[in-house]
Amino acid sequence: MSKTAILEIDGKKYEFPIFKGSENEEAIDIKKLRDLTGLVTLDPGYKNSGSCTSEITFLDGELGILRYRGYAIEDLAENANFLEVSYLLIFGKKPTAAELEKFENDIRKYTLVNEEMKSILDGFPKSAHPMGILAALTSALTSFNPKSVDVENEKDLYCAVCKTMGKFLVIATWTFRKNMGYPMNYYDNTKGYVENFMRLMFEIPTEPYKVSQTVIDALDKLFILHADHEQNCSTSTVRMVGSSHAGLFASISAGVSALWGPLHGGANQAVLEMLEEIHNNGGDTEKYLAKAKDKADPFRLMGFGHRVYKNFDPRAKIIKKAANEVLATLGVEDPILDIARKLEAAALEDEYFKARNLYPNVDFYSGIIYRALGIPTDMFTVMFAIGRLPGWIAQWKEMRENKEPIGRPRQIYTGSPLREFK
Repeated sequence: MSKTAILEIDGKKYEFPIFKGSENEEAIDIKKLRDLTGLVTLDPGYKNSGSCTSEITFLDGELGILRYRGYAIEDLAENANFLEVSYLLIFGKKPTAAELEKFENDIRKYTLVNEEMKSILDGFPKSAHPMGILAALTSALTSFNPKSVDVENEKDLYCAVCKTMGKFLVIATWTFRKNMGYPMNYYDNTKGYVENFMRLMFEIPTEPYKVSQTVIDALDKLFILHADHEQNCSTSTVRMVGSSHAGLFASISAGVSALWGPLHGGANQAVLEMLEEIHNNGGDTEKYLAKAKDKADPFRLMGFGHRVYKNFDPRAKIIKKAANEVLATLGVEDPILDIARKLEAAALEDEYFKARNLYPNVDFYSGIIYRALGIPTDMFTVMFAIGRLPGWIAQWKEMRENKEPIGRPRQIYTGSPLREFK
């Protein structure tokens, strides 16, 4: 017999079914709550509300579990590449070798960006934040691709996915080159997706550019670790915007804007800003560790602990090793990174941090890697967006294929009652 929940209001009882997910998560199904009772729930931030069912990502913050389509993040980071994971997330199955090769080749077909996009790029001042530029350019892609995606046409949907994966990577790197005053680079179809990112960013016409395989592998892992993370702020935004049947580019652009917020995608940027603050104030890590323990002190260690993972962030374990390999390969000598190492060592050994599960998270290590690669701090959230792109696409696709209704949260009005206007 299936479980139910009983709600009693003014002596009258109402029965609601309990929905059970494939990992035994349970939720009270209140779809008919307002129809039956005339009431709605009040849940600021939707912390206790399931907005959808999804087959894409499973996350258990208490146990430190993250899985894409049932595959453990540890297995994927070790055995798959970013495009393979992207295919898995978007299309729901692990690609065969032939399917993966076709996917990569089909993405290459769409990497050329219309030259008129440069006029839009030129309209931004050099001081513009890369995320603001990226949101605008992503939205502008709608104008150059005005035909709406027919989600019930498999070929049409597949082409839209490849087009988004191809063009987004290029315009993301253009935001950096705009700020640097460099000429815009174009995708090299003889190279892989992640390797192309590095050369799109850093190759200049006056000299050859080579990138270490260790760096490519580390970035590949980072993009995989960021690829999806259940119904977070930006992902929920993509689904909400897409629920109005807005196009894929418009929905992704909205996701970029949501990710830009410092409480979401700006966490790894905040890590570096903290490290720079410590460096500029003498580099005394013991002093700042003491400040972090002092409840009366507003200082907080950025990049330690996680609002979802109550144990160790499973992604941090993976990227910690990659960060060490990158630093060893590049031989970077940087006082900021030295401070990061000291904070990491102290937090992993200090009973105060261990007792509160304040371990270094993925934002801590990703910030270190980006710093070592010479990526500016204000580009960190753009890096996050590149990794999160396949997750956004997968969530948008699932929402449309499930024919989910347009998002329309309720509210409780707390303003003035009826009054006469004189």
